[in-house]
Amino acid sequence: MLFSELGLSAELLRATEKEGYQQATPIQQQAIPHILDGHDLLAGAQTGTGKTAGFTLPLLQRLQETSQSGRQPVRALILVPTRELAAQVGESVSKYGRYLPFTSTVIFGGVSINPQITKLRRGVDIVIATPGRLLDHMERGTIRLDGVETLVLDEADRMLDMGFIRDIRKVLKSMPSQRQNLLFSATFSNEIKKLANELLDAPMEIQVARQNTTAEQISQLVHPVDRKRKRELLSHMIGAGDWRQVLVFTRTKHLANRLSQQLERDGLSAAAIHGNKSQGARTRALADFKNGDIRVLVATDIAARGLDIDQLPHVVNFELPNVPEDYVHRIGRTGRAGLAGEAVSLVCVDEKKLLADIEQLLKCRIEKVVVPGYEPDESIKAEPIKNGRNSAGHRGGRNNGRRASTVKGRGSRNAPAAGRRARNRSQQSRRAA
Repeated sequence: MLFSELGLSAELLRATEKEGYQQATPIQQQAIPHILDGHDLLAGAQTGTGKTAGFTLPLLQRLQETSQSGRQPVRALILVPTRELAAQVGESVSKYGRYLPFTSTVIFGGVSINPQITKLRRGVDIVIATPGRLLDHMERGTIRLDGVETLVLDEADRMLDMGFIRDIRKVLKSMPSQRQNLLFSATFSNEIKKLANELLDAPMEIQVARQNTTAEQISQLVHPVDRKRKRELLSHMIGAGDWRQVLVFTRTKHLANRLSQQLERDGLSAAAIHGNKSQGARTRALADFKNGDIRVLVATDIAARGLDIDQLPHVVNFELPNVPEDYVHRIGRTGRAGLAGEAVSLVCVDEKKLLADIEQLLKCRIEKVVVPGYEPDESIKAEPIKNGRNSAGHRGGRNNGRRASTVKGRGSRNAPAAGRRARNRSQQSRRAA
């Protein structure tokens, strides 16, 4: 279906044409008419399906149809989990709204709050924000949400994973009850369904792909290899395959830094991106990666749902994620917009259980190929995986670190300490966004 068949205004059609888009994706075909009709929406869509345009275009049109003269409070709020995603959604709003008179701004942590305050005081129609920094502005009185007509929760499942649910509820209390609510999520967990019941009013529900599936155009492969030879194999694959752009995922910030440095010593231009990096460093690394100055970008899961890289050909799981759903989010960085992509996982003996959990989630077996010269040593015994989002155990699902105190059971002497550790991890996630 063409965008011109979806009832969009001439200004928006002109903007989509300038971006080179004429054919709407399935999520856009389903979401845009419902949003234009004013319905609340619960949408299930994987990353790379075009969902940002799916809510941005009709949001802009609804603002256009109810446009008022004079300075207005914030009319639309888009909440996202990470800085990178906020910046990318903000860029989309600017591109699609280029022929409309609306102003927008992006607010997130890790940068000075003063320029954001200046923009908000001038008046903006659309705000794209991460929850933590938005609450900072609310507490300072530098933003008003009592005029919000449309609320979008993008990557809602990721926001719940990162411990933002309390922040989200505080934001909701500051907005008018009469508004349009749009919730987009890659997965429909019980927590997402509960949030949807609280937030949405008689929503239309759409889902463009089966829950927790990976895009069909992504080829997936597992290379069994010893833990200590992973870096050597990774360098070999990049060099032998002449890979010019590869996104590599690790579980920890420390390993991301160390691996990028090791790859540099191997003669491969590389950089690391994670929550401890300054926003400036993260932005520069991503820009250098996109324009080809950096060949390898090593990232933690904080970046898995926020990176939008056109035509990314290769994703490598240097370490498998502890939470199976994160595998889907990671490899969703490639194979976007109908293009082919390759996802390779380097799996050592420690990670066999993690791989089994991923295959159970996907309901399929991933092909395993041993690279000649890198055959794993069968005498090596598995070691516990101590780091990552769920170090208490591999099978965490949604019972990740934040719930350690309840997962261990009532009455445990370790429960208070586990609870403190859980709260600290949740706070770290919010600060990183």
